[in-house]
Amino acid sequence: MYKIFIIEDDAAMSSAMEKQIGAWGNEVRCAKNFQNVLTEFTQFDPHLVLVDIALPFFNGYHWCSEIRRISNVPVIFISSASDNMNIVMAMNMGGDDFISKPFDLNVLMAKLQAILRRTYDLQGKVPVLEHGGAVLNLNNTTLSYNGQVIDLTHNEFRIMQTLMENRGKVVSRDTLMVRLWEVDSYVEENTLTVNIARLRKKLEAAGLADYIKTKVGSGYII
Repeated sequence: MYKIFIIEDDAAMSSAMEKQIGAWGNEVRCAKNFQNVLTEFTQFDPHLVLVDIALPFFNGYHWCSEIRRISNVPVIFISSASDNMNIVMAMNMGGDDFISKPFDLNVLMAKLQAILRRTYDLQGKVPVLEHGGAVLNLNNTTLSYNGQVIDLTHNEFRIMQTLMENRGKVVSRDTLMVRLWEVDSYVEENTLTVNIARLRKKLEAAGLADYIKTKVGSGYII
């Protein structure tokens, strides 16, 4: 369930949006004090804001900039003033999308769900590469297999990352050398050989024997 905050002074419009959004299991609150919208925003702490441009006292641009001072929550502008200048202004003030009035409530929900998915469903997921039961954590540069955590040196991590990004394909020694050069100004070819040998020993000790195969004259493959 997400919390959606609506800043719209048209009672019929805000009521219709509140009903539609709430029907999808979300908690919805409509702004009541248009002189002090920010207080209501901070008290509710929503996941997404819908804001009209034309409002009493201060316009939607003002409230979007005020929200942006304290939060990165997605903001969608809804307005009949949908000329290019207003759309550009809305984006420049920190808006994430612009929906022109009149709009279909189903289209509104589709837009909301897409932004909420992109903003929240992907957060907290650790970026990883996986192959053959081995999982490379790109955040902490470790490799996991069967409950074991294998610590890798920076060079070993670079090698594993390159091989796993190209799993099923032969990766040339030159390609691997380039990845290592991204870290060091110069790497001797022997350095790659030594790192591959050490990496293989770590993998074998963890039960991943023959995980990295040599293709003579071509390079390496997992």
